[in-house]
Amino acid sequence: MLICQNIEKKYLGKIAVRDISLAIEPGKIYALLGPNGSGKTTWMKMAAGLVSPTAGSITFDGIPIGVESKKSIAYMSTEPFFYSYMTVQDVGTYYADFFEDFDIAHYRELVERMGLGIKDKAKTLSSGLAAKLKLAATLARKAKLFLLDEPLNGIDIIARDQVMEAVAQTASSETAIVMSSHLVDELEKIIDNAVFVKEGSIVLKGEADTLRNEHGKTIVELYKEIYASC
Repeated sequence: MLICQNIEKKYLGKIAVRDISLAIEPGKIYALLGPNGSGKTTWMKMAAGLVSPTAGSITFDGIPIGVESKKSIAYMSTEPFFYSYMTVQDVGTYYADFFEDFDIAHYRELVERMGLGIKDKAKTLSSGLAAKLKLAATLARKAKLFLLDEPLNGIDIIARDQVMEAVAQTASSETAIVMSSHLVDELEKIIDNAVFVKEGSIVLKGEADTLRNEHGKTIVELYKEIYASC
């Protein structure tokens, strides 16, 4: 589905992503793991076609990342991206105008399930509800690849199960989901693969069960071991 070959990204001479090669396959949920500044967000932005790599290549279904790939890739950033005047309903209308694959009925189902009122103003939402709104708008697309950057930011411990359930229900044999989060214990419950990134490079990757068996540790324990000095 998505193939990255030796990609690198530099900002003013500083390397944010260093020689990453990675294949994202349909039917799987991936955890992209690492501390702040490890290159996770930069990688996601390149995969989404928002930032161009300095070196290397990224293709989606055999085509270089660009206008066509954006039709099939749904990216949720960490930054808020709604205008303050918008209601929850306005957000759905806004997305429907931008994306042909946006399912307004599914969007309404998601916002209701996550405890959002259709007439609620985006600017009055708590950080947790605003995070749920971003996720609902992203998951309501019929995309092939979902890139979710810190989807659990601002989500309280009780609501995390709602978010993880919504993500898990989006998964199918034809879609791939990549999530980043510091809450590794939450991701470990549903992921198929884990990718550990440190200082812009992949230091460990593989199927979650294989990594557990080979190292005799959970994904959480591996995370603590790899990033203990960070």
